[in-house]
Amino acid sequence: MTTPSARTDELHHDGEERQYVVFGLADDRFAFDLDKVREIIRIPDTVRVPLTPPAFRGLANLRGIVLPVLDLRRTLNLSDRPYDDSTRVVVTDCGHPLGLVVDRVERVMQVKAEFVDGAEGGQGASFIEEELLAGVIRDPGGSLIQLIDVARLVTREFAASAPPPEQAASLPSMRPGSSSAPEREEQEADVGGARQFVSFLVDGQEYGLDITVVEEIVRVPERISSIPQAGAEVLDMIDLRGRTLPLLSLRHLLGMPPRPLTGDSRVLVLSLAIGGMMARRLGLAVDQVCEVLRVAPSDIESVPPLLSTEDKLGEITAICRLDQGQRLVSVLDAERLIPAQTLRETTADQQGENAIMTTQDNKHTTTSGMEEEMQIVVFQLAGQEYGVPIAAVQEITRIPEELSRVPRTPAFIEGLMNLRGAVLPVLDMRTRFGLERQERNDRQRILVLEQRGVRTGYIVDAVSEVLRLNRGQVEEAPPLSADQARIMGRVANLEAEGRMIQVIDERELLSEAERRAIATAGEENEQEETAA
Repeated sequence: MTTPSARTDELHHDGEERQYVVFGLADDRFAFDLDKVREIIRIPDTVRVPLTPPAFRGLANLRGIVLPVLDLRRTLNLSDRPYDDSTRVVVTDCGHPLGLVVDRVERVMQVKAEFVDGAEGGQGASFIEEELLAGVIRDPGGSLIQLIDVARLVTREFAASAPPPEQAASLPSMRPGSSSAPEREEQEADVGGARQFVSFLVDGQEYGLDITVVEEIVRVPERISSIPQAGAEVLDMIDLRGRTLPLLSLRHLLGMPPRPLTGDSRVLVLSLAIGGMMARRLGLAVDQVCEVLRVAPSDIESVPPLLSTEDKLGEITAICRLDQGQRLVSVLDAERLIPAQTLRETTADQQGENAIMTTQDNKHTTTSGMEEEMQIVVFQLAGQEYGVPIAAVQEITRIPEELSRVPRTPAFIEGLMNLRGAVLPVLDMRTRFGLERQERNDRQRILVLEQRGVRTGYIVDAVSEVLRLNRGQVEEAPPLSADQARIMGRVANLEAEGRMIQVIDERELLSEAERRAIATAGEENEQEETAA
């Protein structure tokens, strides 16, 4: 083991002066070697990460870099104190960029080798572990400044939180095109003939669009630009990550009175190829997005002939009868809904743009032919954003008025619900991540996920959108704990929007034992209902 005095000798092997960043914690003074300090910043906005030690404050976006922020007081087992105007974050870089929160930064000082002693004498604060000390600086003013070995501190924190090697080897790669495509395709193929629809409200009525034409669901942008001499159905132009799209009003297309867009309004981004045209993208404004439905063929009926004439509701191609016929969802045909002329005129600029984007995309295509984009369903928990690959989401549904509690079911199961004849175990994602429980409300939804052959529902605070991301926007998250690295080892860093979305690997939400327990609970409940 390298002793503190030996490390001090290494720091001053040439006898020259070195520079140190001096900072304070409580009533003591400490220092980092300036060579290990990248910069010093004020407390940034952070994204809290569940399943991590208390010392981790969260993740921050530092000019495009995902920066884990650690409270040095908690790391050194000191009591918390409120942050104030003096609080700073010292950004270190020893292979892993890491922000360390300190009470105050005093100065950068230049020190000669003879003023740096070894730490084995036990001088200084007793709460500093010897392995973290590189020495003690004797300030000409007579005080002692304890020199913390940044490299050892960072190595210890990340080594303690990183997943075991065998577990890390099983984590999905974060490189472009290296996601678990065969497994995703298998999940998508196992649909039992069911169709998926994105359901939404317009003027209080529920409609649906086939999920294959919906590329993503986004919030209404703050900035939109008007189109001169455009038709009444065209609201504005919006910029979606560098691509300009026309925004159409579904209210107008359905012959309904106009209404201002609100905080609940959403934009469905559609990809359509009508009349032999190259696929064009446009936005469709709706009052509110409800959920993603997976509907069996037996629950989908043709539109009555009286309503299916060309001049009367011709854009509605089917009716989904759900909840024993108590809930009707009208399925819209996007090609009938949006006239080819409107699509051609409002997306005329996309022909050249698409050619440019296609050329750029081809430059980034991997040799394996994997696509460079991924779609995630974005949901909220305790004010933070999370995402799960859309291929894992079977549907998104409302929470029933009551969840059935069945004797002898595992405690982590919130309850069971009947989802169109099938028993679905339901868990609370807040509880799963060690967050405070929340009272039931109308914004909450259940994400129905397929996890290694087991269907499970997870209660989340809200489902906000479906995003299409470039693989370059999704990167490895710093390993802050073994559970966090296993379950949410990726993060979507949307720097331009000031957002950071933690991407969940749905396969790791349950252990093998928990999957078996859930499957058993569902089978036992079905047997009891059959016997009754």
